[in-house]
Amino acid sequence: MDRTLLALHAHPDDESSKGAATVARFADEGVRCVLVTATGGEAGDILNPAMDRPGVAENLTEIRRRELMDAASIIGYNRVEMLGYRDSGMPGSPDNSRSDAFVNAGFDEVLGRIVATVREERPGVVLGYDDHEWYPHPDHLRIHDLSLAVFEAAADPGRFPDAGPPWEVANLYAPVLTARHMYRLHDAMVAAGLDSPFTRWTDNIPRNADDDRKLVQVEVGAQLERARDALRAHRTQVDPDGFWFQVPVEVVRAVYPYEDFELLATRSSDAVEADGDLFAGADVPRLL
Repeated sequence: MDRTLLALHAHPDDESSKGAATVARFADEGVRCVLVTATGGEAGDILNPAMDRPGVAENLTEIRRRELMDAASIIGYNRVEMLGYRDSGMPGSPDNSRSDAFVNAGFDEVLGRIVATVREERPGVVLGYDDHEWYPHPDHLRIHDLSLAVFEAAADPGRFPDAGPPWEVANLYAPVLTARHMYRLHDAMVAAGLDSPFTRWTDNIPRNADDDRKLVQVEVGAQLERARDALRAHRTQVDPDGFWFQVPVEVVRAVYPYEDFELLATRSSDAVEADGDLFAGADVPRLL
């Protein structure tokens, strides 16, 4: 079978900060990669000082759309679908209450649109979000809920009958920054006498925080710099001298050249024992 991967994300730049190197690797291997982004990122702050200039804030929606398309091209996505909802903003912000905010759209309305894309594309793997315990952004929490819901709804012939023939996604994963990943990089930076960008988290996240998770590790050393280039394409949101680039790529390749994914749901026992293959158990027809 031809392999297809579909990734659900909340905002432009999320596709480049969560699992981007893995998607790039799959794209290099001939996997069809589809990106669904819920919002335009309108509530995002301009975090790159070089982009904090006249005309940017006033045209942020269009600029962020172009940034997304540039980043998706770098990663290797074959299709980008923007759902067109408005960024709901950080928790407690006025953006939360806007009628056009993503969190205020009808859940079944959004789910039906994603189900239609899943049934059209027939992915073996969907990437969604975990429960975002450490970053409770309203849009990210909603993507988590939608990720779990679409896994079931796309396969149910009684749900959204006008959205196409039912399709069973084999494996649902969430790209995650694991404790093991964070501490391996943190320890390497400290040992080298360098400032670790993770110091602010190590007091709150224990080293054994991953013990109850079902995790799959994907080797992405060859794609790390490409994923960083995709992040840099989000010029309004990403400071090229900021957090994402503080650990030299050479250190990452030497210490932890992997991305981690939490298995949220599967229809195959193979996925539970997978060793670096998100498509484990997915290579069977699942058109119902």
